[in-house]
Amino acid sequence: MKITTLLQQQRTAILKKWFDSVADAYPLETSRFLKTQQDPFANPVGNAMTSGLEGLLEEFAKGAEREKLIRLLDPIIRIRAVQDFSPSQAVGFIFNLKKIIRDFINNIANAQVAQDDLARLEAEIDAAGLLAFDIYMGCRERLYDIKANQERTKVFKAFKRAGLVTEPSEDDPGLTVSNIS
Repeated sequence: MKITTLLQQQRTAILKKWFDSVADAYPLETSRFLKTQQDPFANPVGNAMTSGLEGLLEEFAKGAEREKLIRLLDPIIRIRAVQDFSPSQAVGFIFNLKKIIRDFINNIANAQVAQDDLARLEAEIDAAGLLAFDIYMGCRERLYDIKANQERTKVFKAFKRAGLVTEPSEDDPGLTVSNIS
């Protein structure tokens, strides 16, 4: 059996197990909410995860293209980058798919998948995991930049209120420091 056939035949069951593994990384109440709330407006995180995972599984079934993987991973990883996840927790859900698929292969009586097919799929999943890590790090860097800019702005405003700095004028475009005596 080709791995693509297995992924198509077991699509719904694989997606459910994969989504559950992602949702189970959250606290119990959040996990329950993600799994039960179907309204995309009431549960935008669950909706983004569901559509992202569906798209990723489809992409893996037909041969993953890098740009499509990035487009599908981006919303999921952006959400996880601002949550309380370590980098490995934020991107680890991708690697869970390998175990889920292997479990399906082992549980289906005549599911004999060519090893090279399975190896190709697992290599694509690994590559997607690395892409997810790149996306995660880009998001985290952006968050740190935003926080650093906010702190600089706070310090500047505090110095300005204290009269230690003044706004640049048209004659002198540089920032000036008031005389401290």
